[in-house]
Amino acid sequence: MPFDLAPVTVVVGHYGAGKTTFALNLALDAAAAGCAVTLADMDVVNPYFRSSEYAELLEGRGVRLIAPVFARAGTSLDVPSLTGEVVPAIQAAYAWQRASDGGERLAAPRPVVIVDAGGDDVGATALARFAAALAAGPGEVLYVANAYRNLTRKAAEAVAVLREIEARASVPVTAVVGNSHLQGETTVALVRDAVPFAQAVAEGAGVPLRCVTVPKSAIQRESDGRGALAGLPDVYPVEVYVSPPWS
Repeated sequence: MPFDLAPVTVVVGHYGAGKTTFALNLALDAAAAGCAVTLADMDVVNPYFRSSEYAELLEGRGVRLIAPVFARAGTSLDVPSLTGEVVPAIQAAYAWQRASDGGERLAAPRPVVIVDAGGDDVGATALARFAAALAAGPGEVLYVANAYRNLTRKAAEAVAVLREIEARASVPVTAVVGNSHLQGETTVALVRDAVPFAQAVAEGAGVPLRCVTVPKSAIQRESDGRGALAGLPDVYPVEVYVSPPWS
């Protein structure tokens, strides 16, 4: 990973920007690095592209999943119901970090929480319920931006969505993630072309660009492999787990 993971990382963004793919990669990579990872699926609006759909993958790799109440039953029913497990998970991650910063020797794996929020301001509304808990520690709110997503192809449009999310969620975005893709048609060249967009979104929002994602499948298609990534800022190679149900 190209950056240090905060105790709690919230992933927000426009519908279809790739929030869930990014959140899944963060969770799985943190678990592979030895962290005790909790992924909270907070998307109670969109019945598709939810982290809950990947429960078997997550739990098989040691990631604890907190899902909307009805998701465990295998339904896409749009019922805005969250369990009471989210706040205790956030509090535990912050408590561990405070103890570690205070010099305590902790035997347990470092707890990390990844929150996959719903898309746009409507999906982010659920975050407002947890705003106080999130603000109690050094958390991060990452805004995922996709230059090829309809309605946010201009940096100013993406920044406008970012501001709407902040207003609804009552939490500030702390950094931008460039996650520009065209699903299976994504190439490293397309990602490279979209870097100025991600940089402009970050600049317009007054926050840093945390990383730029590149699908591992796109890297593998390049003749020189990882060398094709030269010059890209803070590259984060990701597995694309999420695909449209109609594909």
